[in-house]
Amino acid sequence: MSATAADTLPERAARAVALMKESPQTLDGFLKLSALFESTTLDPHSRETVILAVAAHHRCHLCVDMHEAKLAALGPAPDPDRLEAVRRFTLQAIAASGAVADDELAAFLAHGYTRRNALEVVLGIGAYTVSTFANRMNGAA
Repeated sequence: MSATAADTLPERAARAVALMKESPQTLDGFLKLSALFESTTLDPHSRETVILAVAAHHRCHLCVDMHEAKLAALGPAPDPDRLEAVRRFTLQAIAASGAVADDELAAFLAHGYTRRNALEVVLGIGAYTVSTFANRMNGAA
């Protein structure tokens, strides 16, 4: 089940899921975590921005392609500066293994996000680290 340059995005995504099924617990864990992330109080634009930040950081081209398409389908962001703040915060949280500096957290909160949202970003990082690592390990990225 190898990918070709002509594979569509849905075919590439289906291949990634099929490869992750090698470990049913990993697939189940990712699906549960991603569903929990989708149920957070973060707005859809912010959630997709978190996912894109994780995917780009981990160089998972499949996830970048999928979530760029999802973000585009949401339409224009109501506040691009706010999305930039969540993107920066996500990358800072990854780089600092969660120990973001007080000024970085304050900058995130200054864009209308909450401490709850900060923890929800952590959930998104966890969920999509599972996905991006599995995709890269399986050659699906």
